[in-house]
Amino acid sequence: MNSLHKWRFFRSGGFDQVRLEEGIDLKSLGELDPKLWAALSCPTSNLEFDSKTLEFIDTDKDGHIRVPEIIAAANWATSLLKQPEDLTKGSDTLPLNSINDSTPEGAALLASAKQILLNIGKKNELTISIEDTADLNKIFADTKFNGDGIIPSSTATDTDTQSVIEDIMTCVGAEEDRSGLPGVSEEKISQFFLEAKAYSEWWQEAERRTRCSQYSTLGRRNRSCQGSV
Repeated sequence: MNSLHKWRFFRSGGFDQVRLEEGIDLKSLGELDPKLWAALSCPTSNLEFDSKTLEFIDTDKDGHIRVPEIIAAANWATSLLKQPEDLTKGSDTLPLNSINDSTPEGAALLASAKQILLNIGKKNELTISIEDTADLNKIFADTKFNGDGIIPSSTATDTDTQSVIEDIMTCVGAEEDRSGLPGVSEEKISQFFLEAKAYSEWWQEAERRTRCSQYSTLGRRNRSCQGSV
C-alpha cells in the first residue's frame, strides 16, 4: 500500500488493529487500506456513542455509517482545528484559540462558538464545552430570531404587528419557540388568514342576504339580490 503515513498496530481479538492515538492518525484515515479497517459499516442506533453525532456522520441518512463517511467526518473535524491532536485528548472542552479561523468555515465556527457563549452568559470564557452546546432552549432563550420558524409576539417592532401575532395565537393556537416562548409559524399564519377570509366572505354574504330580504319586504328590486334565496 502506498502511504505517506506510518501506521502503528496492536493485537486484539486475534487480529492486528490500527492505533488511532494522534491527530495525524485521524487526518490520514483516507490513506488507510479498507482491508485494515475492523469494520466497514455500523448502525447509527444501539451504540454506546452519542446518537446526535452519529446522525451528523451518517450524511446519506440510511441508518448506517460507512468508511467514506468516517473519512469525511475526520477530514472535516481536523480541518477546523489548528492542531488535530486536540481531537485525541479526550477533553470535553475546546479552547477557542484552537479553532482554525483561517478558512471561511473555521471563522464561522469560531463566531458561532463565541455567540453561544455570549447567549448563555459566558461572554469571557476562553473555552467551549459539550454542555454549553447541549441545551438549545438555553442558547436561544434571549435571541429574537433563532431560525426555528416560530415568531413570538415579542420579536415584533411595533404594537400593531404584536397585536396581530397575539390574535393569531388566540384564534388558531400557538407553537413553542425553541427559546420556550409561544409564537406563530408560517402554517398558523396561513391558516389564520384563510379562515379570516372565509369568515369575512360569510359575513358579507349574510349582510347581502339581509339587505335583499329588506328590499323584498319593501317591494323593491336590487341587482345584487338576483339569484338570492
